[in-house]
Amino acid sequence: MLRLYDYPASANCLKVRVLLRQLGLEWERLPVDLFAGETQTAEYLERNPAGRTPVLVLDGGAALAESGAILLYLAEGTSFLPDGRLERARVHQWLFFEQNLLEPNVGTARFWKLTARDGLRPEVFAQKVEAGKDALAVLERGLTGRPFLVAGRYSVADLALYAYTHVAGDAGIEMSPYRSVTDWLARVEALPGFANDLEPYPPNARA
Repeated sequence: MLRLYDYPASANCLKVRVLLRQLGLEWERLPVDLFAGETQTAEYLERNPAGRTPVLVLDGGAALAESGAILLYLAEGTSFLPDGRLERARVHQWLFFEQNLLEPNVGTARFWKLTARDGLRPEVFAQKVEAGKDALAVLERGLTGRPFLVAGRYSVADLALYAYTHVAGDAGIEMSPYRSVTDWLARVEALPGFANDLEPYPPNARA
């Protein structure tokens, strides 16, 4: 059985949970506490040298880390990943964009805001928010006139971008300028089998 090492408040982990359920796979959820150092043990670092979540342990015991890689692995041979070479490359394009420009800015600003760290270095927090807005503007352009990001249908590209986009408001980003994005978020949430079980950060995560 697939085993997912997972932090419930991580939107990166949310991506994998959503896809596992949409695919109807059997899996076991193994929560880990980031703030208690559970991802920094020798045993955990053997699974993922970066000491991050999520990590998916496959039936044969091999461990796979990084949310984008896990999504692509699970989606192989399913409707969530296009068959065409160019369309698959466009899915990769959006996954790379998400981890390079959206998650490091929206995700970091959200984490700092929700754990009361935004006041420690306010100028850096402000830069993250502005860069997050820039990333959302790119996503807005990519979705204008399109129901989904690639080939007119839902794929793991949409799931990857959904994760941190739908909580951008937690970082203090006003979403009303991004009409195509907000309409797309609603379409993703209305899909069969979609369930958002993202949890809040625990009180002891706050500075």
